[in-house]
Amino acid sequence: MTAVQKIGLTLFSMGFAIWIVTLSLGQCTLTPDILSDTTLIKKEHYELIRASAAPMLGKTYTTAFSFGNAFRGAVDEVNQKFRDQQQYDKVIYDNYAFPVTKAASVGAITEYTALWFWLSIGLAIVGALMYIFPKKRLLPGIKNDHIFHHPATSRGWLGILLGTFLILFYVVLYFYPEYIVNWVILVDPISRALNGGPASQWFLYGFLYSLCILVMGVRMIIKYRHSPYQQIRSVSVMFFQTSFAFLIPEILVRLNRPYYDFKNMWPLDYDFFFDYNLNQMLSNGTLGLFMLVWGIALFVLAVPIFTYIYGKRWYCSWVCGCGGLAETLGDPHRQLSDKSMRAWKIERYTVHGVLVFAIVMTAFVLYTYFTGQSNIGPIDSYSVRSAYGFYIGSIFSGIVGVGFYPLMGNRVWCRFGCPLAAYLGLVQRFRSRFRITTNGGQCISCGNCSTYCEMGIDVRAYAQKGQDIVRASCVGCGICSAVCPRGVLNLENADPDSRVMIAPEVMVGNDMPKIRKR
Repeated sequence: MTAVQKIGLTLFSMGFAIWIVTLSLGQCTLTPDILSDTTLIKKEHYELIRASAAPMLGKTYTTAFSFGNAFRGAVDEVNQKFRDQQQYDKVIYDNYAFPVTKAASVGAITEYTALWFWLSIGLAIVGALMYIFPKKRLLPGIKNDHIFHHPATSRGWLGILLGTFLILFYVVLYFYPEYIVNWVILVDPISRALNGGPASQWFLYGFLYSLCILVMGVRMIIKYRHSPYQQIRSVSVMFFQTSFAFLIPEILVRLNRPYYDFKNMWPLDYDFFFDYNLNQMLSNGTLGLFMLVWGIALFVLAVPIFTYIYGKRWYCSWVCGCGGLAETLGDPHRQLSDKSMRAWKIERYTVHGVLVFAIVMTAFVLYTYFTGQSNIGPIDSYSVRSAYGFYIGSIFSGIVGVGFYPLMGNRVWCRFGCPLAAYLGLVQRFRSRFRITTNGGQCISCGNCSTYCEMGIDVRAYAQKGQDIVRASCVGCGICSAVCPRGVLNLENADPDSRVMIAPEVMVGNDMPKIRKR
């Protein structure tokens, strides 16, 4: 490690530590004006909450944690009365703890927002880049660098610590956002510049998500600078995340248009057909109608056409935000994916199970939208969509999907849970021109390809048999080819009927015969 890298690592650690410390700074005080603000609390809920929150008025809380807990308790007190009286239709499901805690925050973070932003996030960015750039001095090409011995990349104590932090972050983000209001306040100026309003926890998430892809994308470009394919692919995921997933939707909000990610599609975008989303698009004239048609065309036309031509890599490895985070932030952990047959079996059951769940849930949603009836027999469609949002949208995709990077590899969600990946995979498996060809006669069985396959494919086994790789799970990232020292693996497009699905009896190097699928 060079001196510059040591300084960079120190600055990054300092920035990260300060970012954590900012959570404890400042105070929170509830005032009558905040409590009666209808932009924070709905008018119909104000009278209900006012009495139980009255003891909090004028009282100073030293942290957002204590304030958030107290206000959440006040709302729970109201809800408990309704539940005792079995008046479940009056229970308050809105999360008021976050907006009220943010509005009640005063002190160092609100007064010196820019200073704390640069001391924490800014310092961490500078430190990370100072650690990454000196790697350009190393010779290009893959280096194992003790990845199975380093505590951060081998499920060691550093990896467990990182995984724990990511899991806690997602738990707090989804279920207790009032605890991180100080982090949200730090990005308030950026939010106001983009969409004209204050930041929410989802703006903070989008900002951090994009930032991680950009910074770690630079690392990918440097690490794989011997492969133009990997460099262009890294730039692609950085571009689509920053522009399509973050900047354009925020600018649309500033223009009083629906928040819309033009590259996201059903069933990954599982709330696309939810009533509020459909109504929002249909009430926004030509642009809203275009968004609706565009969103449907993506999964009805673009998926089968582009997947037939390019395989699922056109989306999973070049466009998708989940894939972009996995390829950049998760790259140091790609070798942790389980390559066993047992994992493959589990993967097929879970990922296609989630796809079926998404289809059924959407059918329920559309039935309710067009008929106005929420019950289909004994099943409440709102309960089905809530269950999907909680178990798949929050727990699986976020907490497990990213939090388990350092433990199960960087494509946990894509491999085991993403319904869109399952849909793309079915097209790729049965009708696509894409395949990874193997020149088995040149394979020296080094195992680099299998080691770095993030989707848990034992690539070496295919290469040794001289068999094309057409697995539904393959996202075509091309890392197996980039790390192969013998040029055994190539990403190619050709007639689907020319795939080598059966291992040839004799492999003779570059002249290895092709056997057509019958």
